[in-house]
Amino acid sequence: MERSSRQPGGTVGADGHGELSPRAARTLWWGSAAMVLGVLGTSVLVAGAEDVRRLPVAVVLVLGQAGALRWQTRAPVAVLAANAAAGLGVWALLPEVTLTGALLAAQVTLCVLSATGPRRWSAGALAAMCLPAPLAFAAGGGPAGMTVYLLAVVLAWTAGQWRRAHRERTRAEMSRAVVEERARISREVHDVVAHTLSVMVIQAGAAEDVFTDRPEQAREALRAIETGARSALGELRLLLRAFGPDAEEYGSVEPGVRREPGPSLARLDELTDTVRTSGMTVHVHREGRCDGLPAAVDLAAYRIIQEALTNTLRHATGADEVRVRVSAAEECVQVTVTDNGRTAQGGSAAAGAGRGLVGMNERARLVGGTLRAAPLPGGGFEVAARLPVERAS
Repeated sequence: MERSSRQPGGTVGADGHGELSPRAARTLWWGSAAMVLGVLGTSVLVAGAEDVRRLPVAVVLVLGQAGALRWQTRAPVAVLAANAAAGLGVWALLPEVTLTGALLAAQVTLCVLSATGPRRWSAGALAAMCLPAPLAFAAGGGPAGMTVYLLAVVLAWTAGQWRRAHRERTRAEMSRAVVEERARISREVHDVVAHTLSVMVIQAGAAEDVFTDRPEQAREALRAIETGARSALGELRLLLRAFGPDAEEYGSVEPGVRREPGPSLARLDELTDTVRTSGMTVHVHREGRCDGLPAAVDLAAYRIIQEALTNTLRHATGADEVRVRVSAAEECVQVTVTDNGRTAQGGSAAAGAGRGLVGMNERARLVGGTLRAAPLPGGGFEVAARLPVERAS
């Protein structure tokens, strides 16, 4: 799990269509609008300094293009058409501004459309943006002017395609991380259920042996069987949730292969002792009783703490202290892991695309819980999970 990769952003759907988060859309608008105003706006002011009649109209068209960029992620085709028309208007008013510069806002929108829109739309938009190329040739720019314009348009479209491919690779990597984590969870649940059923078989045999002579002992064995059955059903519900309708082939457990029982919060001291051997100071605080937790919740809490500590060791620059807090109540278990380091990019990264975070989120989600991972205002990084507890009744 790399902290440097925890950047907020959009998601890419199955068809490649990208939907940016509101924050990312605003950042894109501010950046692209600033570029258009800085480059095209300056060119217009310089070219129209001596033409007081055309300059105000050209400035209004430039401002309109910058404002239209606000909706380029929602309606890129409409914004592209509007900015192309406005850019041609600027070029008609002030021919001193090159066609490439006048259509700068349209090129920015073409890049966004190429990155987020359906491929057939971006291909059509690329062809449409190439149509004005002869105008650059006819206006006196010659082959060089037309070539520069075509290169600028193709470069904008290519940049969008590169961004699309990058986001699709990121999405595929996150999907693989979810698949691997679900396969790991399924193996652990298999071990838990197998152990529970083995105990139930032993209890049933014991109850049959003493059913006539010692009925009270037989009743105790039957109650133990009931409790074990309820626990096993809970673990099976977790497994079915992991292999729901949206799941693919997550791997299989080879028959006849015995695995060690999964770790639990009872072995938390062993885990933190291992971290201490690296020179890290680890403080552990417990509240409530962790024994008797459903095995799935116990495993999820342990794995989340384990991954958070691993993240601190690998990616928390300058960290020398980490605090682990486990609070167990009747309705939920809360775990918090906080370090005093900083992220690779100065602590500004937000939770996002790290494979470790994907695994921790999947752990929390499959037991019906929630997880939050983010840098702290005063420095450091915190992972906090809330895992609901459904005890056998």
